[in-house]
Amino acid sequence: MQITSRIGYTCIVFALGVASLAAQAPPASQSPSTQQPPAVQQPPDPAADALRAGQQLMRDGKADEALAAYLQAAEKFPESVPARVRVGVQLDLMGRYEEARTHFTKALAMPLTPALEANALRSMAMSYAFESNCKGAIPWESRLYERYLTKDKDFFMAGEIANELARVCIESGDLDTAAAWYKRGYEAGLQEPNISAARKDLWAFRRYHAQARLAARRGNKAEAEKHVAAAKTALDTGTNPEQVPFYPYLVGYVAFYTGDYKTALAEFLKGNQTDPFILGLIAQTHEKLGDQAAAMDYYKKVMASTAHNPTNAFARPLARKKLGL
Repeated sequence: MQITSRIGYTCIVFALGVASLAAQAPPASQSPSTQQPPAVQQPPDPAADALRAGQQLMRDGKADEALAAYLQAAEKFPESVPARVRVGVQLDLMGRYEEARTHFTKALAMPLTPALEANALRSMAMSYAFESNCKGAIPWESRLYERYLTKDKDFFMAGEIANELARVCIESGDLDTAAAWYKRGYEAGLQEPNISAARKDLWAFRRYHAQARLAARRGNKAEAEKHVAAAKTALDTGTNPEQVPFYPYLVGYVAFYTGDYKTALAEFLKGNQTDPFILGLIAQTHEKLGDQAAAMDYYKKVMASTAHNPTNAFARPLARKKLGL
């Protein structure tokens, strides 16, 4: 996702030093939430080439063969945490969530660097997100949140993780829990020592963005629009220009959940057309407008993503169901 940070957003694929986990990365997302911690040099992963080959198989639409390749890599390189995690990710993408979590559990039991642990914890949380299970995700990402907050004193990343967990909860329909985690994320982020004015504006934009979406999900259009206006004011400071693409998504989201589907569609079409969550919302909006054929086309586009993050966790399972996969 494209948020101001020490590196670009898209995966919290926590700097594993291998390209093999890149498909887990959240693609530039429609919501100002989590991104990745600073890259740390890691030793080469012995399974990296095998995992890249598996990824190519997945891109070619050969899910079963990709899984077989990942399993073979995990067996050949039992010390490779990325290989074990990748097996779990692939199983999640195939809708085999409980089975996926057995592999994330194995990864978490292996010797872990802080970066590898972060990736495994987040992967486990995302597995629950694929089932729209906020409560299931909490124990895993909350561990990471507490580590950043209390041990590492990395308040920015604590806020990032809290926001990502809140995102899982809002899209799971647990609005009260989402609101609590968004609040924690905002408060943690502002604890950053010598925080810049731009970073304060970023957290303000995120907070209003979240509050608008929560109000829309609760059916409170007036409150949602008030927060949309506040988000626009924070954005108009000009200190975080990379956040501009997230504004039409916000307007579309509020319109969708308050029943203005024509406005929602127009705004979503201004958003990132490679983001599976936005594509899924476009599909749902077409359904609301009675255009089933267009909806099916967009659900098919969703299936092109192999990301293991909230944007795909709440798009891919719905697309699979709609397409009868």
